[in-house]
Amino acid sequence: MKNDTVHLTRRYWFSASHRLHNPVLEDAENTIIYGKCNNPGGHGHNYHVEITVAGPVDQRTGMVVDLSELDSLAQREILDRFDQTNLNDDAAFGSLVPTTENLCVQIYHLVHQHWKDLPSARLARLERVRLEETSSNFFEYTGE
Repeated sequence: MKNDTVHLTRRYWFSASHRLHNPVLEDAENTIIYGKCNNPGGHGHNYHVEITVAGPVDQRTGMVVDLSELDSLAQREILDRFDQTNLNDDAAFGSLVPTTENLCVQIYHLVHQHWKDLPSARLARLERVRLEETSSNFFEYTGE
């Protein structure tokens, strides 16, 4: 059992608003592409984000990664940054339309950038980020 890979998924929630609008396009084209999501007042979502990590079970701790370390990383890099915000105001979306696809990629990169800061993650790897926008729409990014 020493080298068995276990996948761990941890789920977090945050609320944020956005307006889907590309300033390089004409207003009429933005309306055609984004429809009601191009409303100048924006609209909000209650996002569910899942972080999946994979690795062997540490024989000393019995865990793939320490959940408190993962929770701290998620709090600092995702929840503190995006919860109760307008995504259009975030620096990451200065030149990107804040679609949930782009948000999913941004979250992956934020977690990946700080992954090695987790002492317990020395044998584990970030596997994927899954971001649910609505009960019908979710997006996954694996860093590829």
